[in-house]
Amino acid sequence: MDIALGEARTAGTAGEVPVGCVIVCGSAVAARAGNRTLADADPTAHAELLAIRQAAAALGSERLTECDLYVTIEPCAMCAAAIAFARIRRLYYGAADPKGGAVENGVRFFSSPTCHHRPEIYGGMAEAEAAALLKDFFKERR
Repeated sequence: MDIALGEARTAGTAGEVPVGCVIVCGSAVAARAGNRTLADADPTAHAELLAIRQAAAALGSERLTECDLYVTIEPCAMCAAAIAFARIRRLYYGAADPKGGAVENGVRFFSSPTCHHRPEIYGGMAEAEAAALLKDFFKERR
C-alpha cells in the first residue's frame, strides 16, 4: 500500500485527484499508476485502469488471476468492473468512498448476481493516510 500511496501523492502534486494503485503478482510489482484523467484528457484514466492495462501488457495476458490490486480509495463502478474482468485475485483498498465507491458503497458491484468474478476484498488499509490525502487535496481547491 505504501507504493500506492506514493503514486497517489505524485498524482496529487500533478493536480490530479490523488489516487494511486499498484498490482502485485507473487512478490513482484507488475504495475503502478496514479490518476491521469487530466494529463491524458481521458475520463477512464483512473489509477486502477492504468495499472491493470500495464500489468496485462507486462504479463502478456488479460487474466491477472495470480495478482493482487492495492488502491488508495474504494474503486468506482468502472474500476470494479475492470477488476472483475481482469480476474484480480485480491482487492485491497484504503479509504471508503461513500459518494463514488462501488464495492462497499453505491452499487456494490461485486455483490451483484450478474458479477462473474469476485475478488477477495480487504478495505481500510492505510485508511487514515489515504483519506487525508484526498481531504487535503480538495480542501486546497475549495
